[in-house]
Amino acid sequence: MLSYDELTPPERELWDAFPEGRHVDLRTGTPGEDRVTEGGQWGPERTVRATVIAVLLSGGNAPRPGAAPGLRLAGARISGHLDLSDLELGQALRIEECWFEEAPTLQGASTRTIRIMDSRLPGLDAGLARVEGHLDLSRSRVEGCLNLLNASVAGELVLNGTRVCVAKGWAVIADGLDMGGGIFCMHGFTARGGIRLLGAQLPGGLFMQRAHVESPVPLGRPGPRGVALALDNVVASTLNLSDGFTSDGTVRLRGARVSDTLTFAGAVLNAAPGGDGTALAGPLMQVTDFDVTCAQSPSGTVDLRGAQVSRLRDNEHSWPETVELDGFVYGSVETLEAVEATEAGERREVRRRRQSVAYRVGWIRRSPGYSPQPYEQLASWYRTTGHDDDARRVLLAKQRHRRRTLRPAAQVWGHVLDMTVGYGYRPWLAGIWLLALTLLGNLAFRTQPPTPVKEGEGAPFQPLVYTLDLLIPIGGLGQRTAWYWSNGSLQWLAHLLIAFGWVLTTAVIAGATRALQKD
Repeated sequence: MLSYDELTPPERELWDAFPEGRHVDLRTGTPGEDRVTEGGQWGPERTVRATVIAVLLSGGNAPRPGAAPGLRLAGARISGHLDLSDLELGQALRIEECWFEEAPTLQGASTRTIRIMDSRLPGLDAGLARVEGHLDLSRSRVEGCLNLLNASVAGELVLNGTRVCVAKGWAVIADGLDMGGGIFCMHGFTARGGIRLLGAQLPGGLFMQRAHVESPVPLGRPGPRGVALALDNVVASTLNLSDGFTSDGTVRLRGARVSDTLTFAGAVLNAAPGGDGTALAGPLMQVTDFDVTCAQSPSGTVDLRGAQVSRLRDNEHSWPETVELDGFVYGSVETLEAVEATEAGERREVRRRRQSVAYRVGWIRRSPGYSPQPYEQLASWYRTTGHDDDARRVLLAKQRHRRRTLRPAAQVWGHVLDMTVGYGYRPWLAGIWLLALTLLGNLAFRTQPPTPVKEGEGAPFQPLVYTLDLLIPIGGLGQRTAWYWSNGSLQWLAHLLIAFGWVLTTAVIAGATRALQKD
């Protein structure tokens, strides 16, 4: 235990102020001298040992009856290692514009509200800490890892304007973080090294408007970057990554569950240099309202395989050249055509519109390879909204895409089905073919009379009925067997009409069967 005589003048001032929670300000009032970046040059008159702060927070100077103790310090250089590991701290801690010589440790501590604002820290280890209040690091510069692994914060985690920078590895590690309030990383927040929040519980949401995250450099070796924001298996009410949010690396949401809104409205998503080329990965995520109206097209793959979304909102900048959509399920789709900013700086939707079937099919075609599910999902949505014709167009596009994966013989038959009945989704094509062939035969067979098979027997020759008799393979109208042609070209025409009749009939049956089945 420190004795009062061992304390320096600034430490005695802090010691005396603590029982009543008075504010101790060691700043000079001169801007050049008070810059936190120059804190390493501050002398003894502005230096407080970390040990003194730890002793005070551990009950070293008992509060007076009726007073509200607390440590409130500004403009100090804090020397040594502030180690509060496993301590139970009953007083609030507020530090402003201070320069820490070493990274503070709150490993396993139980504390009230902690505010370390506008300060410089070499890092912060608060793994397993229990904060019964807010943890506020607003506008601070953390030049090392911010560790909140399996921590619990009853209030809010405030990182507005904070800069967390590491040379290698993750800038923020908060796997298993249990929040009572929201996480606010806005107004210029920067994480050079990426953020990891695997399995975090965020009932108050995560807000990262105008934030910038950058994927980490692998530990121990130079190499390609990868994930900038890892939110795998996160359970959250809202994930707001909008209005200028920029990611240089993958935003990964594998298995995340968002009960309200996941928004990238006005965001910029870039794949990491030298990474796997993925800008947004959300396989198996579950989201109520998914807004991907980005400011510009992502510069990497968007992976939504197996994701489930109640409402999808996109715009012309939402999708890159490659989009993984196999297993992606959505309840509705809206396309945001334009936005404008209000006087309060909020984004306001101007108009929504339903994109054309061709656009939506092109969206599906951005997915590599062939999978029937994205087509079935889109057709199901069109049917739900009462656009059955559009649903059939989508299913026809599915068959045309599938045809490319078949063997040559099957591709030829596919072309026949497409031209004759549109794979069963355009049965009226068969009627057009039948009408055209009937007119052709009727006109051709009128040019000269045929020869009867048996002279003086049978019905008179009728070109129209004869043509129909050739085209209809089942049954008979009594004309085809009663007449034959001495003219070779007309005889060949008769044979071709018989063949076309069989092809049309087979195509109609096959197309109707296919249309009634789910491929």
